[in-house]
Amino acid sequence: MAAITAIYGVQVDSGVATYEINRPDVAEMQRRMEAIVAQGYPYLVAEDDGQLAGYAYATSYRARHAYRFTVENTVYVDAAHQGRGIGAALLQALIDDCTARGFRQMIAVVGEAANAGSVRLHERLGFRTVAVFQGIGRKHGRWLDTVQMQRALGDGDACDPLDELN
Repeated sequence: MAAITAIYGVQVDSGVATYEINRPDVAEMQRRMEAIVAQGYPYLVAEDDGQLAGYAYATSYRARHAYRFTVENTVYVDAAHQGRGIGAALLQALIDDCTARGFRQMIAVVGEAANAGSVRLHERLGFRTVAVFQGIGRKHGRWLDTVQMQRALGDGDACDPLDELN
């Protein structure tokens, strides 16, 4: 968890992949991970040469019951391990895991529209841009846009997921 906290902390302190302002400590990151897993969502890690290289997880897109088949993804890769396909491997594993759990839509909320690497990663794995919210976040003394992208999981909205349970 210390390595995950360090990867995330870089984005809190100097990046815009998250709009969080105050760096959480290891105990808080552990609490967050345990809450995600306890709610039935996947939390994945990737190693590269024996070091934690990145992590990914899914959470509820929104709290209301009608959104229960839609998840939001999060993927972070340590700067020293970027460009090696780790982000793509994590995101693909997350897509597969969420599909197996019966989720039907995945949303990516990309902090800062200029984050071309994240946008391209999501596009390569079947996401399409559905919205760009201009100037909805403020960090490091500037206004930030946010891109929302969407990808169907499994049959998406082609049929009622509850029919599959019957």
